[in-house]
Amino acid sequence: MSDKVKLIKNGTLILPDRDEQALGDIHIAAGRVKKVDIHAGKRKGSGGRAGGAEIIDATGLMVLPGLIDMHVHLREPGEEGSETIASGSAAAAAGGITAVACMPNTYPPTDNQEAVLFIKQRAANCPARVYPIGAITKGREGKEIAEIGEMIAIGAVAISDDGSPVNDAVMMRRALEYAGMFDIPVISHSEDLSLSDGGVMHEGYESTRLGMMGIPAVSEEVGVARDIILARYVGTHLHIAHVSTRGAVELIRQAKADGVRITAEAAPHHFTLTDELIGKNFDTNLKMNPPLRTQADIDAVIAGLADGTIDCIASDHAPHSTESKDVEFDQAPNGIIGLETMVGLAVTHLVRKGHLSWNDLARKLSQHPAEILRVEGGKLERGSLADITIIDPKSTWTVRVDKFRSRSNNSPYGGHKLYGRVKYTIVDGEVKYRG
Repeated sequence: MSDKVKLIKNGTLILPDRDEQALGDIHIAAGRVKKVDIHAGKRKGSGGRAGGAEIIDATGLMVLPGLIDMHVHLREPGEEGSETIASGSAAAAAGGITAVACMPNTYPPTDNQEAVLFIKQRAANCPARVYPIGAITKGREGKEIAEIGEMIAIGAVAISDDGSPVNDAVMMRRALEYAGMFDIPVISHSEDLSLSDGGVMHEGYESTRLGMMGIPAVSEEVGVARDIILARYVGTHLHIAHVSTRGAVELIRQAKADGVRITAEAAPHHFTLTDELIGKNFDTNLKMNPPLRTQADIDAVIAGLADGTIDCIASDHAPHSTESKDVEFDQAPNGIIGLETMVGLAVTHLVRKGHLSWNDLARKLSQHPAEILRVEGGKLERGSLADITIIDPKSTWTVRVDKFRSRSNNSPYGGHKLYGRVKYTIVDGEVKYRG
């Protein structure tokens, strides 16, 4: 039985270029949207199959352009026990995500043409699209510019040393200048290691109470400020990854007002969890970088998402084996998985609480990532890719880490009740996941 979709009927269409929802149908042919039929009144008929293709009745469901997660770690090559390109893309599809952009901190790093080609070949038959991000510097060591032009020529969509900041300001300037020649974004892990090195959680009351070395908010803010100054000088597109502090949000807001070519993203854990949780049981799944911050920082991140200062939501999906996380808190690696919980967390904590509309959500999770990475997607219109995510907004579900498609289960959200169940993930007009 074919998984190809011919028609999505009676859905609530979430169109990023509109501010209201629209009841309608989407006609699909040859992996593209053939027609968007917006109508009013009662639904038209029911689901089924016609000519070997599926007709999906989306009554009561939200139909969005395929979601794009522009910040994931797929661990292949080098740490296939934690994740592979295949397992990560399967997790993405299960989370309603039709495309991911994978960071270069693999072993060896994605810092040359062959490494980019390896990712593309591995991703060829995966259920979600995979876009490689190349390293800024060779080996991600911050000493010598990587083969940026060659990586872009073979398919890299951005450059980043994510997981490590580019400490040398001259090196960051050169990277921005080089990226500007190809009109691609430089994705910055903004951090001043001289302020944060050795820290394991947010520096503040909780770190003092628990006797742990802290990562101060100013470490991120100094990094963001430096990169904004360089981007203003060079004129290249700078994208700030995983914004977590109130000060960083304000710096980005002011930079946008000043005309700096800058965009930014926030991860769900930075608008849902605080550092106060760590002292309850020292769960290493609460350890990440940037670390969990305070409620004031969460409020600022949410405000930044609401007013457009922060352009995207990205999971920062960072798989780790159970064994590597089953150690003392200060010895555990940073990072949590997020591909399969991002939609539920965004719906539960942003949409249902009135911070974002569904159309806003489509912009944060689809249109803006597509625009930033300059890839197809982010639209539901005639001729656009038939990459579509269909969500039941009222359906609740409980996070079961043992049911994840990911090879890892390092999530702090196990047992959380969330709204927004993914019903269908469609790529190229074919159902890749059905909930």
